[in-house]
Amino acid sequence: MAIYTDLKEKTVLITGGASGIGAALVDAFAAQGAKVGFLDRDETAGAALSDALAAKGQQVRFVPVDLRDTERLRAGIETVRAELGGITVLVNNAAHDERHATEEVTEAYFDDRIATNFKHQFFASQAVLPDMKAAGGGAIICMSSISWMAGFGGMALYTASKSAVIGLIRSLARDFGPFNIRVNAVSPGWIMTQRQLDLWLTPEADAMRQERQALKQRLLPADVAKLALFLASDDARVITSQNYIIDGGWV
Repeated sequence: MAIYTDLKEKTVLITGGASGIGAALVDAFAAQGAKVGFLDRDETAGAALSDALAAKGQQVRFVPVDLRDTERLRAGIETVRAELGGITVLVNNAAHDERHATEEVTEAYFDDRIATNFKHQFFASQAVLPDMKAAGGGAIICMSSISWMAGFGGMALYTASKSAVIGLIRSLARDFGPFNIRVNAVSPGWIMTQRQLDLWLTPEADAMRQERQALKQRLLPADVAKLALFLASDDARVITSQNYIIDGGWV
């Protein structure tokens, strides 16, 4: 993994950091010497990851937060800021690709899926803006997905949320650009998190994956983290308003 010396001692905030891609992000930024705060509603997994990284001498702070609650999200961000300093890198990672049949969606379920997969990305970006302005710049990375590009079915609210992320980063990049704040998106393909392995990776599904991908190897959470490190670093200092697809050539 490349070392980005400019990330050392920066305060990084990662949402949904307790497991999967989020845990890989926390691990990768901590290994760069950054001060990493991460939010997640899974208190057991979050505490275990925090303890493991702290045991290696890395600077991490886990705050249990249900990101669907905007006031709790803001309070969690304030805790990270107070303990680790002003936030200059934000990775809006949290999401949940729960399957659902369109005919069964209620208004309450609709609101819950949008809150789970999209709303917090806006409010977390809003909350860190003063820190980045004060620091003279920053980087925001929002996780989208290839699901909406590939036209996946069975999760319309997830794909709608992930497509909305692209509109969000395009607008925020324009609004935040005068403050030297870069806003980009990362759109992963089928990343082999433990959840995906447990729930969806059947032999038939794996064969379909290999057929669809140009590159045949499985994509790992660490692959996404490496891209996020680059986008957060000074090496990407003039890159903004872009969507980076990391899917092995699926779409």
